[in-house]
Amino acid sequence: MTATPGKPKKVKEKRQSPEERLEALRYNHMMYGPTAGELRPAAKKINYGSSYLQHPKFQSLMTAFKKGTAFQFDVTDKGKVLAIATDGSHISFDGRIIFYSRPSNRHEEHLLLDRSAAVQYQTLDALVHLVFAVLRSLPELGGPQLVYMSRQFYLGAETLEAGIAEQGPNLLMGSFKHSKALEKPRK
Repeated sequence: MTATPGKPKKVKEKRQSPEERLEALRYNHMMYGPTAGELRPAAKKINYGSSYLQHPKFQSLMTAFKKGTAFQFDVTDKGKVLAIATDGSHISFDGRIIFYSRPSNRHEEHLLLDRSAAVQYQTLDALVHLVFAVLRSLPELGGPQLVYMSRQFYLGAETLEAGIAEQGPNLLMGSFKHSKALEKPRK
């Protein structure tokens, strides 16, 4: 008696179960590939060091490093002010020596990287860009030997930190020509 003969009964739509939905998605992916909304964005390739290379302060730093004079400037990373400086024989980042040079002959010097300091600051973008900018600004070194992936430096297939125990903290990056004042030869 509750049902009235004049009103049609509403028909409920059948909903898809989660299992049926997954099966339909698998079939659609197999047949048609992912939709535009499902595509993951392509990994963004970062040109490490490019932000420093054209900057006048960095160019002054590298000129001072090659000439053997002192220069300093500050950068801000994650709200923290960090000093980048040189006294002519080393380049320091936040007070820690990252790169230093040792005389090779009268016209060239060896550039070395302090692995332990680089590993300590490897999560800061300012240091990562500084390391690659220094390596790229000295064309005598050739292509950069270091790679930066997943917030870590890699040298070849192993992390930079792995080589510290076996080979020590100093990593020879190569030789570069300096323009420091040379003693005049005696006549």
